[in-house]
Amino acid sequence: MKAILYTRVSSAEQGKSGLGLQAQFNLITDFCKAENIEVITHYEEIETGKGFDALDKRPQLAKALAHAKKEGASLIVAKLDRLSRNVAFISALMETKVSFIVAQLGKDADAFMLHLYAALSEKERELISTRTKAALAVLKAKGVKLGNPNSLDKARLSSNETNKKEAADFANVVLPTVLQFREKGHTLPVIADKLNNMGVKTRRGGKWYASTVANILKRA
Repeated sequence: MKAILYTRVSSAEQGKSGLGLQAQFNLITDFCKAENIEVITHYEEIETGKGFDALDKRPQLAKALAHAKKEGASLIVAKLDRLSRNVAFISALMETKVSFIVAQLGKDADAFMLHLYAALSEKERELISTRTKAALAVLKAKGVKLGNPNSLDKARLSSNETNKKEAADFANVVLPTVLQFREKGHTLPVIADKLNNMGVKTRRGGKWYASTVANILKRA
């Protein structure tokens, strides 16, 4: 198997510092060595991944896809959100007929798993946006000068109702997958391991444990 590598960060500041780019590259190359995949070349980009039309803003990704198609190679990224957090965008990429692999999920991840993870990433982005807007609204109402991270953290903690809604929304997204694993007879610790191996984060961005899986099931 041959591969084209693609890494991306979303801001010029990250690009200048190299934050994330080297880590992505190391993860992908280690994956290729383990799977005996031949690396043809590597494309790197510093650009946003937002929107279903993000490909128009990302010439390096367009070149990587064209190169992979020409060579009959797979496009490999470290994490799915390095392509996009937008489900429509991921679906459109699948329609290009270029095979792409997410190192974090493994080369055997099928279209269902990729769509699922894209949906979770998109929901995570929406939750972050909602949480930030709610926090800023609280700050503004209190007359607090914006831009103070300590005040922002306090505002987020005080938004209990918002947090409850976000928890319910997140549970609704991940619950079908948890139930699917449960129906197969998997125990809570095993389900937690599977979610962690898929790269799925909890609502607060942490690891899954039997207790966090149990909390999701309680909402069923």
